[in-house]
This record gives sequence, C-alpha cells and structure tokens, in this order.
Amino acid sequence: MKRAVWTILICAAVLLIAALATGYWARVPDSGTLRVGFLYSEDESTPYTANFVQAQRLLEETYGNRVEVHFCSNVLSRDAERPLRDLVRAGCRIIFINMDSDIPITVARDEPDVSFCQVSLPDVSIEGAPENYHTFNGEICQARYVSGVVAGLKLRQLLDEGTLRPDQALVGFVGANASAEVISGYTAFLLGIRSVAPEAVMRVRYTGSWGNYTAEKEATRRLIEAGCVIIAQHVNTSASAAACEEAVAAGRQVYHVGYHQSMMDIAPSCALVSLRTNWAPYMLQAVQAVLDGKTIEQAVTAHAHGRDLSAGFEAGWVELLELNRFLAAEGTEARVAREIEDMKKGRTKIFAGPYTGVNPRNAGDVIDLSDGFAENQNSSNPSFCYVLKDIITVEN
Repeated sequence: MKRAVWTILICAAVLLIAALATGYWARVPDSGTLRVGFLYSEDESTPYTANFVQAQRLLEETYGNRVEVHFCSNVLSRDAERPLRDLVRAGCRIIFINMDSDIPITVARDEPDVSFCQVSLPDVSIEGAPENYHTFNGEICQARYVSGVVAGLKLRQLLDEGTLRPDQALVGFVGANASAEVISGYTAFLLGIRSVAPEAVMRVRYTGSWGNYTAEKEATRRLIEAGCVIIAQHVNTSASAAACEEAVAAGRQVYHVGYHQSMMDIAPSCALVSLRTNWAPYMLQAVQAVLDGKTIEQAVTAHAHGRDLSAGFEAGWVELLELNRFLAAEGTEARVAREIEDMKKGRTKIFAGPYTGVNPRNAGDVIDLSDGFAENQNSSNPSFCYVLKDIITVEN
C-alpha cells in the first residue's frame, strides 16, 4: 500500500516538473483572457498575409495578457473546415479569416457562441448567414485613386520634361483576375492618374491567381516590354516590384506602385509608393466588442451594410505607405495630403467622368460614368465591374 502511494506521489511530481519545464501553466490563460483565432490563406512571406499579421501583432501588443492568439497559416480554401474547428476547440471566441471560402459560414452555424469575421468576398453573401458571421473590408478604391494621383504627377513630370511623348503615357496593371475587386481597383488607380495626366491609358494583364510569384513577374515583364512606364498590382506577392527593379537595372525607365506593404526595400530604384488596407481598426474594435459583450456592429466605427462593415481614410482603414521622395514629382506630398483630406470629407467622386464601361462577363451590361458611380454603397466588397472603353485594354 505504501509502495502504491509513493508511486502515485512520484508520478505526480514528475508530471508537475514536466509541466513547469514545458511551460504548460504559462499556456493556460488567466480568468477573463479572450482567445482569438486567425486563419490565413498564406504566411508572412507574402505581403498580403504579412499585412494581416501586422494587425494581429498590434492586437497582441494592445491587449497584452487579456488575449491569447492562436493561428493557422497556408490553409487552402477547400481545406478550411478542419483548422477552423481546431481553433474553436482551442477555445477561440472570435476568429478572423482572410481567405476566399464559404466554409466559415457552415462552421459558424455549428458554433453560435463564436464570432467568425471574414474579409468580404464577391461570391459569398451575408444573406442567410448566421448572426455570428460577420464580414469586413477597407474601401480600398480611395487609396487606389490617391496612389494614382502620385503616379499621375510622376507621369506629368516626365511629359512636361519631354522625357515621354503623350502616346507613351502607358500604365500597366498586374491583377489576379477579372473580378470586381480587381477591376474597381485598377479603374480607380487610372482615374487618379488621369486627374493629373489625362493622356494616360492602361494595359492590364491577369495572372489567374492571387499569389503566383512566377506568373506575376512574367506579367510585369510583358507590360514593361509593351512600353508601360508605371506598373501597379493587385496580387499578393512582391514579384511585380522585383521585376520592375530588374528592368531599371537593365536600363529601362519604369516605376512601381505596390500593394499590402512598402516595396522600397525590394525596388528602391523604382518604388514610388504603396497602399494597403489597415485591418487593425476593425480587429481591435471587434475584439473589444466580444470582451464587452456587445455586437461587433455596435462597437466598430464604420459604414454598416448589415453585418458587413467597410471604411476608408476617415477611419484609418486604408492607407498610403511611405512615399519615395527621391523619385516622386515635386509637390506630391502636399497634393497627397489634400487628396486624402478630400476623401475623408467625401468631396471626391472617384468613378466619374466622360467614360463608358462594359462588363467583361456581359457585353450588354454597359455603364455611363457621366453621373458617377458610388462604390461600397451596399457592400464592403467592391462592385464596380466595368472595363472603361478606349483607355483600358485587357491583354489576356
């Protein structure tokens, strides 16, 4: 009997020592700690997910031991269910999702006590989704337009100096696909450019993927070979910036406008500016809502479309990143400040002018922009899906 007692005591001691050595107790959250989950389509090696991780880390810094973060990276859309359920089993009460998948809606129905917050998608409607499913997105067309003004001022400088002829004011855009999200973005970018350099026209190449480094680099090279002097992107890697830097090293004159992160380190000889959606305001306020027992839509400062939220410069949801003062045209910084202030006050009509657009998926669907088009009125996901005649050419 004594031997059995000693055996039990020794085993308990061994388990206690093992627990202390492995930090088990440190992983058990204090009472009141909120477990927060993140489900990522990629990892920090891509600017897209790195931008989300930046918000995640700010969340951890802001709330300290009040939150405990769990995350899963490099998850394919079709494989989202298992990691989502793993995050729920880990005790996460709110989960942020940056991938293109309708699986979170299914899981949300089974887990009514967990808030699922997903970046809005063009083909996934919140209609019919459970009350604990939410979507959000930045009104990125605002930043696209202002980054276009930066590019337009550079084009204007080159044209006025005689470095370019008017017929050489060619702009290239590398996009993932012909979705409204991409079309809205490159249209806003070009209209920002043409507000300063009306000679500009655009050539677009699609890669067929959000994150294909090789395809993005090849598309950029083709646009440069076609004579484009400014390249912008709506894809997830830094390949386009790298291709532009290589072209400059080979003696070509080209400038780059990046997305998700600054490209200054990758393309110091040609990066003009970058833009990004700042996910932190939504995430911080959504977590606070859960901590306070409020609904997310009550707590987050944004434009509400039911349980779908969006915002722009006025709420810090979209940003222009570091301006390359060595390359930018004179007066760019002051002009950008004015443009952003106008955006905040709702004075700028982005999608407006003497333009006609055609829906590439339905040639009979035509829009006249003489009276303008208001983006993000009914959804945080962009809805402008028209390719402007005469000034935008899709090359594949």
